[in-house]
Amino acid sequence: MQTHLYTHDLPEDIDWGGSVAIDTETMGLQHHRDRLCLVQLSAGDGHCHLVHFPEPCFGQSPHLCKLLANDHLEKVFHYGRFDLAVLAKSFGIVPHNVYCTKIASRLTRTYTDRHSLKSLCADLLGIDVDKREQTSDWGGEVLSPEQLRYAGTDVLYLHAIKEKLDALLVRENRLALAQACFRFLPHRAELDLLAGEGFDIFAHK
Repeated sequence: MQTHLYTHDLPEDIDWGGSVAIDTETMGLQHHRDRLCLVQLSAGDGHCHLVHFPEPCFGQSPHLCKLLANDHLEKVFHYGRFDLAVLAKSFGIVPHNVYCTKIASRLTRTYTDRHSLKSLCADLLGIDVDKREQTSDWGGEVLSPEQLRYAGTDVLYLHAIKEKLDALLVRENRLALAQACFRFLPHRAELDLLAGEGFDIFAHK
C-alpha cells in the first residue's frame, strides 16, 4: 500500500478510472455534533489518497468536491449511509452513483450476521485487518503513522470486496434489488441529516 497525504484537497491529476472507493473518519458518529476529519480514497490500484482536515475548512476542496459531484464516477463505500451524510453535511454535495459493500453483503451473505469491513476482508479475501485505530482521535493537527495506515486500509480492499459481492448478487439473483438500494442510499443519508438515523420513513406509526 502506498499512502499519499494531503491537506484540505486532492491534486487535480489523479486518474480514478471509473470507480473510486471512499471512506471517512470523524470525531464521532453523531452527524449534528461530530465533524469530518479525514477522507480516504482509492482507485483500487494499491494507492490510498488521504485528505486531512485538521480544522473544519471544507470550502477549500474544489477537486474533492468535483469528484463527489461526478455522477459518471462510481463511488464504493462500506456503510455508505454514514459517509454520504457526513460528506453532504461537510461539502453540501450528496454523491450519487454509489455502491455499498455492507448492503451487498447483507443481501447475499444471509448465513451470517458478520458484515463489518473486517469480517468481509477476512471471509472474502482471507485478509486480517487491524482496526485498533478506529476509535482514536482523528481531530488532531498531525495523524500518527498507525492512523494513516489504518485509514488507508479502509479503502484499499473495497474494490476486491465489491468484485466478490457482485458475483454473489448475480448468483442469488439479487443484483437488481441491490442496485435499487444503492439508488435510494443518497436519499436515506439526506433523511438522516433531516430527522436522525432513528427516523423510519416506512414505519406504520
